[in-house]
Amino acid sequence: MLRLILHFTLLLGVSDFSLMAQAPTLYVLGTVQDAGAPQLGCSKSCCNDLTESEKAQRSVSSLGLRLANSDRAYLFDASPDLPRQWHLLQQKGVNKLAGIFLTHAHMGHYAGLLHLGREAWNTNNIPVYAMSRMQQFIRSNAPWEQLIILKNIEIQPLTEQNEVILPQGIRVTPIFVPHRDEYSETVAYWIQGPNKSALYLPDIDKWERWNIPIESLIEKVDYAFLDATFYDGNELPNRVMSEIPHPFVVESMARFKILAKSVKAKIYFIHLNHTNPLLQPNSPAYQNVLKAGFSVAQMGQEFAL
Repeated sequence: MLRLILHFTLLLGVSDFSLMAQAPTLYVLGTVQDAGAPQLGCSKSCCNDLTESEKAQRSVSSLGLRLANSDRAYLFDASPDLPRQWHLLQQKGVNKLAGIFLTHAHMGHYAGLLHLGREAWNTNNIPVYAMSRMQQFIRSNAPWEQLIILKNIEIQPLTEQNEVILPQGIRVTPIFVPHRDEYSETVAYWIQGPNKSALYLPDIDKWERWNIPIESLIEKVDYAFLDATFYDGNELPNRVMSEIPHPFVVESMARFKILAKSVKAKIYFIHLNHTNPLLQPNSPAYQNVLKAGFSVAQMGQEFAL
């Protein structure tokens, strides 16, 4: 019987088989820092030596949340790579954009909204969930305000720690995190499905600057997608790293080493700068992460909620 089922699913193909999902599904739509990879202006081997296959896996960080037995999906962040990421969801049987949850106003997390405008998709009142400063940023600045004027999007206000109830009992809760908030506040999202839950936290300053112990959130979710912008402090020798104080992966691993093996297994590092060796599965850094019991998020991964 199992052989028959497997044969049937192979005949259906991946995209049709995904229609049979009985639970909401999270898709990793991208794992790279805001500017992508290869990054404009980079002449290093990390960009110049990429194969076409590797380039195809270098989309900017974003998650997709597909409703069970449905062709509708929500996005977490609207990245500059939104067209390619939406095509990935279409291959899974998704055809309707149900809404977008924005984390903050840095380019990799909202610039994809432009693709909803009349020069592109020309959508109709897509719900865009945003915190107060993020809302004001969109309403008060061109070209983003035009998306509201032309009814391409419809702003849905969020308040910190107040959950949004989505169809199928899915709950999404924004949580303030410390970050460089030039234009908006920054939030992570606690995404609770009927069976499992996830934390999406692509951007934060050092863990010590947060009044919430990150371990407490990792403990209560099944999947934790955490900021891993830089592996260590040696990647950008010409930059003042204190101005971009993300937690280094080596710092996170040192902090989390006391966690139980089952808790470490929940952690998926995401939002990797183009210089980050974790983008290379054969690198010593990547192998160190795996040996320590953690994972690196991969574009196309699926997680049942």
